[in-house]
Amino acid sequence: MKAPPVRLGVLTPSSNTVLEPVTAARLATTPGASAHFSRFRVTEISLGSHSRAQFGLDTVLAAADLLSDARVDAMLWSGTSASWLGIEHDQRLVKAIQERTGVPATTAVLAIDRQLQQHGVSRIGLVTPYTTDVQGQIVERWATRGIEVVAERHLGLTENAAFADVAELVIEEQVRAVAASGAQAVVILCTNLNGAQVAESLEHELGTRILDSTVVAADAGLALSSGTPW
Repeated sequence: MKAPPVRLGVLTPSSNTVLEPVTAARLATTPGASAHFSRFRVTEISLGSHSRAQFGLDTVLAAADLLSDARVDAMLWSGTSASWLGIEHDQRLVKAIQERTGVPATTAVLAIDRQLQQHGVSRIGLVTPYTTDVQGQIVERWATRGIEVVAERHLGLTENAAFADVAELVIEEQVRAVAASGAQAVVILCTNLNGAQVAESLEHELGTRILDSTVVAADAGLALSSGTPW
């Protein structure tokens, strides 16, 4: 019997070119599963007011409204803004999406946090393309969740579109560096960073759990769409 369709709606930063192919590839191994994307404008990542305004609730909900027209089974915000804005930002977003559209929702940051908590991870290595001040805010936010960043690498970039141009070799070097710190896990944090293949190959080689935010988000969204535990 043919499996019923499973439709995942994905809220996507407008300048992101990585998460769509990675998410589609991740869902491709599940019969009947498909991803459907709705963009809203995100071009800059900083701690400034302009950057913060990009993630306003009304803006994201307008994109969620369009996804609801496709009768998706769940919605995923595949972005990591709550890592510096605070996890409460995504918790409010999920609640608002569910109340507005009637479908379950999750986010990349909530999915990563859940993975770390479930596996008892309290010491991580962190790899991002962000600036020093954004990185510092992320470290502080995770500390409030009982998670210590014991080693970190960042590239100092602010233009979201430029994150996708970072070579996988650069990401690999950063992952190796933070993994050497003795962290229990490494988080590649940014859904416009090409970390999926790096995470898969180095996890086996280094024997360290490596969480790529795009992959973790896609897996959580798929599980939520199909009604399976994640």
